[in-house]
Amino acid sequence: MEKYGEDSRLIYDLKDQGGELLALRYDLTVPFARYLAMNKIKKMKRYHIGKVWRRESPSISQGRYREFCQCDFDIAGQFDPMIPDAECLKIINEILNSLQMGDFLIKVNDRRILDGIFAVCGVPDDKFRFVCASVDKLGKMSWKDVRQEMVGKVGLAPKVADSIGGYIQQHGGVSLVEQLLQDPKLSQNKQALEGLGDLNLLFEYLALFGISEKISFDLSLARGLDYYTGVIYEAVLLQTPGKEGEEPLGVGSVAAGGRYDGLVGMFDPKSRKVPCVGLSIGVERIFSIVEQRMEATGKAQVTETQVLVATAQKNFLKERMKLIAELWDAGIKAEMLYKKNPSFLTQLHYCEETGIPLVAIIGEQELRDGVIKLRSVASREEVDIKRENIVSEIQKRMVES
Repeated sequence: MEKYGEDSRLIYDLKDQGGELLALRYDLTVPFARYLAMNKIKKMKRYHIGKVWRRESPSISQGRYREFCQCDFDIAGQFDPMIPDAECLKIINEILNSLQMGDFLIKVNDRRILDGIFAVCGVPDDKFRFVCASVDKLGKMSWKDVRQEMVGKVGLAPKVADSIGGYIQQHGGVSLVEQLLQDPKLSQNKQALEGLGDLNLLFEYLALFGISEKISFDLSLARGLDYYTGVIYEAVLLQTPGKEGEEPLGVGSVAAGGRYDGLVGMFDPKSRKVPCVGLSIGVERIFSIVEQRMEATGKAQVTETQVLVATAQKNFLKERMKLIAELWDAGIKAEMLYKKNPSFLTQLHYCEETGIPLVAIIGEQELRDGVIKLRSVASREEVDIKRENIVSEIQKRMVES
């Protein structure tokens, strides 16, 4: 409970019949750390896909739900600095590229740099956590509103808030890291110096992985969760198309993560030397964006079906059933309309609506000739295929596509 910071209020808590306090899983990170501690595991690399629950206001259009799936990838164990961290960022880049999510940016920062900034700007130790929560809102609120919260709600002196603002509104690449290493105030802070040194090394590895152009060192990135101890990152899509006639949709975070070196030790003091780094991908958020893009472009395949078994004539249900059984037995994803005599136009429209790419047509002429007419829905091209070759022809086309 104490590791989620302000987000603890989003945990679904409940009591069982005996009055024991329980909760629905908020994320996959804390349970992973607990698993490592309970099983005395000092080194592990794994991914995990599972459901989590959050007590917040859902927003269907933004892919924000109370019950949703996360996919996490974590590396636990003692390794040389920034090598696992660079791999995590490479994985995010690889996933977003593979999904063809459009233009994206991975923001990177370090909690030690933020704490160093707070220290040199004069933030009292007991207010670090609250200031960090305010900084984390900078992407959703203007600096003016964040400053007002720091002064009015957190109780910072206006001069201190302005000093913080001078730092956290900066973003750039490795040149900004080098610039801050020369900063007369930050360079005197041990924590900030460690964080900047690691980021400098991280950018070197990211260049070797060929992804540094997708990375932005963003000092406003804070990540609200309290368990982060070092490098933190967040992937954002810059924009995604809206429906026809609408403005493009601004998109928030689709993946995020960071280093949490103290979490395993919280469950088992003997496991303090099990540092971890990982990332989390919001599956529903990505689904929502892909669906919006499909709606905007009119390209939506809502089924995995590869071929529809159809006919243009009446009283061919038995022949359709024989053919579809052959295709199913060969492992081909096929379906047919559950009507004795569907109209040919209805069958073709069904393929267009659901994105089925092929139609296998059988009729009197095809029966006499011992062929099946194979139609491409996209091009409307039709070819006669010998009945005994229909399975191999469909499989060949599926491989090619």
